[in-house]
Amino acid sequence: MSSPPGPAYESDIAPTPREPRSDAPSSRSRRQMPSSGRPRGPPSVSTPGMHSDAPFAEDVPMRARRVVGGDIPKVVDTTGELLSARFEKFLEEFTEDPTPAMAPTSSAVTTNRYYIAQIHGLSQFQLSTIYVDYTHIMDHEDAGVLAGAIQGDFYRYHPYLLKALHNMIAKYEPQYFREHRQPGSTTNGTDTSLASNSISEEDEFHKKTPNQQTDKIFALAFYNLPLVSRVRQLRTGQIGKLVSMSGTVTRTSEVRPELHLATFICENCNNIIPDVEQIFKYSEPTQCVNQTCMNRSAWRLDIRQSTFIDWQKVRIQENSSEIPTGSMPRTMDVILRGEMVERAKAGEKCIFTGTLIVVPDVSQFRVPGSKVTAIRDTQTNRGGDAGGSGVGGLKALGVRDLTYRMAFLANMVTPDMSTQGQRSNQHLKGQAGNILTSLNQTIEMNDGTGDDAQQAYLDTLTPTEIEDLRKMVQMPNIFMRLVDSLAPTVYGHTVVKKGLLLQLMGGVSKVTPESMALRGDINICIVGDPSTSKSQFLKYICSFLPRAVYTSGKASSAAGLTAAVVKDEETGEFTIEAGALMLADNGICAIDEFDKMDIADQVAIHEAMEQQTISIAKAGIQATLNARTSILAAANPVGGRYNRKTTLRANINMSAPIMSRFDLFFVVLDECNEQVDEHLARHIVGLHQLKDEAIEPEFSTEQLQRYIRFARLFQPVFTDEARHTLVDRYRSLRSDDAQGGVGRNSYRITVRQLESLIRLSEAIAKATCVDQVTPEFVDEAYKLLKQSIISVEKDDVEFEDEVAATADDDDMADADGGADSDAEDAAPTPSARASATPAPARARTQIKYDDYIKMQNLLLSRVNNDRTAAEDGVEEEDLVTWYLEGVESELNSREEMEERRGLALKVLRKMVKTNVLLQIRGEGLADEEGEDGEREGDGRVMYVVHPNCAIDEL
Repeated sequence: MSSPPGPAYESDIAPTPREPRSDAPSSRSRRQMPSSGRPRGPPSVSTPGMHSDAPFAEDVPMRARRVVGGDIPKVVDTTGELLSARFEKFLEEFTEDPTPAMAPTSSAVTTNRYYIAQIHGLSQFQLSTIYVDYTHIMDHEDAGVLAGAIQGDFYRYHPYLLKALHNMIAKYEPQYFREHRQPGSTTNGTDTSLASNSISEEDEFHKKTPNQQTDKIFALAFYNLPLVSRVRQLRTGQIGKLVSMSGTVTRTSEVRPELHLATFICENCNNIIPDVEQIFKYSEPTQCVNQTCMNRSAWRLDIRQSTFIDWQKVRIQENSSEIPTGSMPRTMDVILRGEMVERAKAGEKCIFTGTLIVVPDVSQFRVPGSKVTAIRDTQTNRGGDAGGSGVGGLKALGVRDLTYRMAFLANMVTPDMSTQGQRSNQHLKGQAGNILTSLNQTIEMNDGTGDDAQQAYLDTLTPTEIEDLRKMVQMPNIFMRLVDSLAPTVYGHTVVKKGLLLQLMGGVSKVTPESMALRGDINICIVGDPSTSKSQFLKYICSFLPRAVYTSGKASSAAGLTAAVVKDEETGEFTIEAGALMLADNGICAIDEFDKMDIADQVAIHEAMEQQTISIAKAGIQATLNARTSILAAANPVGGRYNRKTTLRANINMSAPIMSRFDLFFVVLDECNEQVDEHLARHIVGLHQLKDEAIEPEFSTEQLQRYIRFARLFQPVFTDEARHTLVDRYRSLRSDDAQGGVGRNSYRITVRQLESLIRLSEAIAKATCVDQVTPEFVDEAYKLLKQSIISVEKDDVEFEDEVAATADDDDMADADGGADSDAEDAAPTPSARASATPAPARARTQIKYDDYIKMQNLLLSRVNNDRTAAEDGVEEEDLVTWYLEGVESELNSREEMEERRGLALKVLRKMVKTNVLLQIRGEGLADEEGEDGEREGDGRVMYVVHPNCAIDEL
């Protein structure tokens, strides 16, 4: 008699109720008689027990079963047995082409047979899952017959595939297979009798831990299927088939134990029914195998001898780029088991491989206080009113309630590295000696840094990709080359692209000895006029980075940005639904229209921007969640266009605390420049005409992504020279801020800007793939920060020819005041008035506002010092001479000195007009000897500080 078909058929060892009470040939034949090759029922049928022979035991009357004599013929799925043999041959014989990059990483791999090496790895690393590349099956000698059968009827053939796997593990790792014996498996390396096998089983059982649920359940995981479906494309026709689908994880449950194979004890006769398979619900045996007992309802679960496996439910949602216009995103529950649990985190784009199943939709007909059952509607009184009121509602028409829904039973989870707009596909290169790392099944790489993490990342690349990466690292001036390749469709804006590249690199996250986390992520805000490519930058970053979330400020609430507490419809418990910042963990959250956000919603992200955590205290849940994300915000100015005459704070609707949390502010202005406008127009027209051919960046998107992932693993440290340079640069920033006064710069320089300098310097070092931060990197970061700190621009200060105008006014005053003056003296008056009429034609002098403020402060400080010391004014000639002596080094000729002298006099007149200085002139001023200065032609002018002048503010 052939051996039972699969490892899942565990009840072959124990007698079943279908045995005849008499005429049993022998104990061995009686134990083997009910063996069945029939596979498990379809996914939608919840059949208790491991076997479902036809006819079912409960459907055959007792008398009819008793008169049946002889052996019941065993139903064998010959196709399944043949498939099992072919799959076993494939596992044993498949060899991969040796390549230089795939050198053995462990001593366990001593064979070129791919899956035999994996089986040896199971024993060495105490694993339980074999990862099967579907392309290997397609390229096998069977010309795809095996692959077609596995994909077309996966649920039917799954037990036979597991049987082949058990045979291989028992053949090549017998000790490991005996230590973790599969429940009820009859796979043996030698042909022993069943009795001796049961004795050895009993001996091994006592050697193992008494808790059976700690045993490993060997499993198969398939990857690299040729087609990756979307959630919206899954239909009932794919139930039971091997399918890959892509989606974004939005919620994960806790890991719970699932009852896989249950051992029951009969309450009446204490008989043991071992290994009853649970099919999507708690399934008890049909009846007791004791012919005198025939118990059908009184069962007790023996937890100690039952098998439990890890179980986790994951809620996935359609990828944002795949949602049709006007449609709500579809969701689906994915069931993960065994080693696949905790492989998918909230916010990740993943590709799940497995099969569709149908499960009862408990939430549709749950009524509090009642047991969930499906009942037939026997009310036939339809339209009983006089005249017939008709039928209202679909339920009254007899339409069945939809009490079933589809779920996805996954056996493999891999991260989806495709970006928005690209089609999801799998091209994983699994290496038998390093299978977990090569398939991205290890813990996320952001947790590990340094040489080990770099080597682990390089192990996932092909030799061609490694060589390409090496060439990029060794290129000169790689930083600017990367900047030029970033966002090639956007013309210009090199400074903004520098900031975006550094944001993609990020600084180095640190933890102090007091366990305080110092963030390494860089936050950037882009402010500017309309039509200056702000949203284009945000969209590009979201399409470039696999883990990026795009949201709009006005349409987002505080809970949608951080986290929401929702009630699970099945369990009734409160769970945390991840918001945009949590979904973008270890990525970038792009927030458009940041200035349109409500103040209350902006306050919600204060903690996430600096401490990088989200604290929640709602509905009995008190938690602190990670939100290690960089924020890229775009904002429009208040008046529609940026006003350079006011501060940045006045231009955008942001509070001071949130402004200080941004490392870089980029102000993008739409200025008219004929040459720039022409180049920009040619660029845009070329894009519309030639599309992708119009732009030729040096590096492709895939090359940039590989380089950035590699560069992020560096941990640069500051040299002593860079440390001193950093201190000097920060000191100069603070001194500039102090000189400018309150409101002169866009925002005050604080310690957060010092930390920004540190992060930017580290990011530049990462971009060049070096381990040390040098003073050159600090200077580059300083320039970038200086460019982002926009000084408030003032209009140029204009001076009329005030000296001449003053002389004319003096002549007019003399002519009017002197009653005895002659006609020659009065003649200049009308001519002066006539010459004063065309005032706009008078020559004007312009200087920069900053230069005017500098001269004003110098002259005011001299007058103020004299007031403090002598308490009298400073003569005009002495003040101008003192000023010229101070700027003597800047003057090269007599003409320049005369020009600067005239400018100083104009500044003094302007200061008098603006009530900064008070001018005292006339004949009543005493000279140094105390004599009256009433000599003819002596027009001495003295300056004192105006009483209304606020010296402290100036």
